[in-house]
Formats: sequence, C-alpha cells, structure tokens
Amino acid sequence: MTQPRFSPAERRALIDALPKAELHLHIEGSLEPELLFELAKRNGVEIPYDSVEAVRAAYDFSNLQDFLDIYYQGMSVLRTERDFHDLTLAYLERVHADGVVHAEIFFDPQGHTERGIAFDTVMKGITSGLDEGQRRLGISHRLIMCFLRHLDEESAFATLEQARPWLDRLDGVGLDSSEVGHPPSKFERVFAEARAMGLFPTAHAGEEGPPAYVREALDLLGVKRLDHGNRALEDAALTERIAREGLVLTVCPFSNLKLCVIDDIADSPLKTMLDKGLKATVNSDDPAYFGGYIADNYHAVADALDLSREEILQLGRNAIEGSLLAPAERARHLAAIDAL
Repeated sequence: MTQPRFSPAERRALIDALPKAELHLHIEGSLEPELLFELAKRNGVEIPYDSVEAVRAAYDFSNLQDFLDIYYQGMSVLRTERDFHDLTLAYLERVHADGVVHAEIFFDPQGHTERGIAFDTVMKGITSGLDEGQRRLGISHRLIMCFLRHLDEESAFATLEQARPWLDRLDGVGLDSSEVGHPPSKFERVFAEARAMGLFPTAHAGEEGPPAYVREALDLLGVKRLDHGNRALEDAALTERIAREGLVLTVCPFSNLKLCVIDDIADSPLKTMLDKGLKATVNSDDPAYFGGYIADNYHAVADALDLSREEILQLGRNAIEGSLLAPAERARHLAAIDAL
C-alpha cells in the first residue's frame, strides 16, 4: 500500500517547527480560569463561580453575544498594573511553546476604563509584560487598541484621546465586540482620525455580519487587514477584490467553531480562501475561552482540511508577510520558514 504524500505525523512535525506570527489575539481572551481565580482572590473580587471547573463549564456559547457576556464578566478581575502584566506574560509564555516568534495583540481599553480602571494602568501593565516577553522569550510584538463597537462614537473618540500620550507604544487600532447591528460606518470618523495619527487600521468584519460590513471596513475605515472575514466569501466580487489588493485575513478556526459560525472544524473557510488566492492566516482569537492556542488551531484545521505541506507553509508566510514587522525582521522569519 502506498504511503500518503504527507502523513499526519509529518504534518504535525511541520506545524510544530513553523515559526508563527499571531495576528488576532485578544489579550483579555487569554485569561485562563486559574489566573482568573488568582486575580479575583488577589483583588478581593467576587465572581459567580466556586471552582475552575465551574468556569470552564460556563464556556458553552451559542453565539458571539453569549461569549461576550462571560468575557466582560471575566475581565472584572483585572484591576492593577501587575494584573495586566501577569496576563500578558502568561500568554507569551504559553505561546512560546507553540513556536510563536511575533504577536500582534488586541486589547479593549473601554472594557476597563468604563469600570474605573485608568487607561495608563492598562497600558503600563500590558507593555511591561510585552517587554519582558521580548527580553526573556524573544517574542517581538505590536499592540493594537480596539474600539468596542457596541459603544458609541463619542466613547471611541474619548479613548483615542486617552491614547495620544502612548502613541510610541501603540501600533494600530481595531474594532471588535458585537458585530450585528453595529456596522463599521458607525466609526468612520474615528478611524480617519486614528489613521491621521499614524495608527494601522484593522477591523473585525464578516464574522457574523454580512459582506456589506466587509465592504464598509475597506471603503469607510480604510482597513489594511481583515479580522475574520469569513462571510466575504459569499460575495464573489468582494472576494476577488480582497485577493487583488493582497489583504490579509486573520482567521480563527476554534473561535468560529465555538461561536457557531461554522458547525464543524472541517467547515473552516481557510482552504477555500487559499484556493481563491486570499492571504489567510491561522490565529486563536480568545484561546482561554475557545479551547486552543495557535498551534492547536493549526493542528485541528490542518488535519480536518487535509492541508498540504505547501498550504501550511503558505499560512505561515502569510502571517509573517501580513505582520507589522520591519522588512528585515519579516525577511529573517520568512527565510526560517523557507528552510523547513
């Protein structure tokens, strides 16, 4: 009997060896139940769960809003600079084992300032964690501040003003939270101001929202990268445009599965995107809630879709090429991928 051209063991070894860039990671979504309990105790915060197991049992979502409800509840234990530092470093230590060499991290300042936590407290904690991760683990980073789309434009503008003193540490702006009913057009003026400040624009679009939201993100927000973007495939002209313009899509397989965007991991659009010439990438989104970090996502989707060696390498290249790294750093990581 002939051997398969690319065995599961070979696929696993290749993924494990692949230098990975993660472009879609919400740092608040890496809050594991164990750390949540530790921080609740440290800060005297009451939480409605009596065990780590009870928290994990609550991670049973039927849609994006169900997830967001518990996500914001978990966020309540983050109070001090040390908390944000510990959260960030815990994520970096975890993905170091997955072969992550570069991480572009989202954070949601409005989720903290609305409950009385100073913007500077959040920034000091996250940036100190990123800096320690780079020193100790060699993981480079970029930091992207997201606006919560269920809040109004005025709140987003206020957040942008709070960010001005931190422009030397901020690299981009994003748009997340409840998509349906909150089109990108709601934040057109905010994104124009952010771009004028030199911040890279990206946005969640086409996860639960329609292809029209993807068009708005491109045309009105001027985004240079699409977070999720699954539903763009429903519009052939839009798909061709994304391919033609070389836009990177930050796809999150386990997130799509857990939030019922897809029914099975084999329904992930990753292979279809690659076949259509789209620069798709693999990411974990909110790994503590969705049951897998970046390597877990790679392994699951590669097995389910029977990805070839070249397709896996292309996913890795797409992430490096779509990152905000300087050209010399991108070239170094791409050379490492080509050497596999």
